[in-house]
Order: sequence, then C-alpha cells, then structure tokens
Amino acid sequence: MNCLLCHSLYNPITSWRQLLFLEDVDVLCPRCRSSFLFIDGRLCETCGRPLDEAASSPCADCLRWQEDEQWGGVAVKNRSVYVYNDWMKEVVALWKFRGDYAIVNAFRRPFARAFHRSFGREWHIVPIPLSPERLYERGFNQAEALARLLPFPSFPWLARKHSEKQSKKSRRERLETDNPFFLSAHPPITGKRIVLIDDIYTTGITVRHAARVLLEAGAAEVGALTLIRA
Repeated sequence: MNCLLCHSLYNPITSWRQLLFLEDVDVLCPRCRSSFLFIDGRLCETCGRPLDEAASSPCADCLRWQEDEQWGGVAVKNRSVYVYNDWMKEVVALWKFRGDYAIVNAFRRPFARAFHRSFGREWHIVPIPLSPERLYERGFNQAEALARLLPFPSFPWLARKHSEKQSKKSRRERLETDNPFFLSAHPPITGKRIVLIDDIYTTGITVRHAARVLLEAGAAEVGALTLIRA
C-alpha cells in the first residue's frame, strides 16, 4: 500500500501477529513512522515537559503558573505524545493548514495508548472547540478529529468566541488574551473528571482558559491530552 505521508509503496504487514489477530496495519511507511519523536523519560508532573535528571518537577514554568494570583487555582495535568520537531512541523502544516484530514489516522494507536496510560474511561473527553469562523476557514476541527481516535464518546461542552489565531501571537500576547471559551448550553459536568483534547500544547494558556470555565461550572478535575508538546 502507499504511505499516507510520502505516498511511497511499502509492505504494511510486519509480523504474524497482525495477520493472526487482524490488527490494524500501519498507514505510514517505516521511514515516515520513525521520523516522529516520542516524548518519554522524566516529565514535569504537571505540564508533561521532558526534564533532565537535575531539573525540578513541577518545572519552572508550572511553578510560575502556581504562583500567579490569576492562575494559581487552575491546575491542569497535560500529557503529550510527540515532540514538535521539524518533521512534525511539516506534518502539521499538511494536516492542519492544508486540510489533509486523513493524516489524523497516522496518530490513532499512539494517541489512544497515551489516553489509556494517563487518563482512562472514567474521564469525560472534551475537544477544544474552534470558533464558527475558524471552523469554516479550516474545514474541520483538529481537536475533534483527535478525539474521534479514542474509543469513548466526546462531549461538545465548550464553545469558543472568534479571535486572532494563537500562532500569530507572542507568548506575552497569549498570556494576556481574554478567555475565549464559554459553556455550550448547560452541560451536566458537576463532579466530573474532564480531559481536554487539543493538537499542540505551547504556553498552556489555551487549556487553562478552557479548564477555568469547566472548573467554575463544577468539574471535579480537568486534564489535557495533546498530540504535540512545543
């Protein structure tokens, strides 16, 4: 079959187990698959940043969040799957900005494994929404596409006001942005554990804005699972 990314021909059957147990074959050739860099090793207990052995956990960024008067009470455990290396930047450009929706299938197994490892069935899945204007422009919501890779239902409990793209803002501008999220209708979230789904974790402001709305509405705990850690 043809690789989903480079379109070269390859043999997707690599073991007898795939034949005997009818496991899903990989949609990527070995070269493309090996170009992704997994996040592993020692991590910040809060944001999931890779740490060396000498670094403290929580990391310096998370300690600043905890000490901030505005955000100290909004703790969000984030876990991410991949490092944002040059290869991943190319893939994201194809998937997110050039509209190749099918690329999300390349992340099915790694993303589901990360969900089961760090969260699980007792968590309610809520994808980070796009504004109606951004959804029309892009054609699909990448967070919803990732949520569909998981074996449990997701819930549209958040909505979003239109604003300038986060990627065009500096770190300071992102931190000073007004909260763009609000509850969609009257979701039954009191006492629930919620995991937010998004594509990229950069400063953490997006998941904290979303988490604040959910926690203030009665959620017991809010975490985040993101595909990439920038």
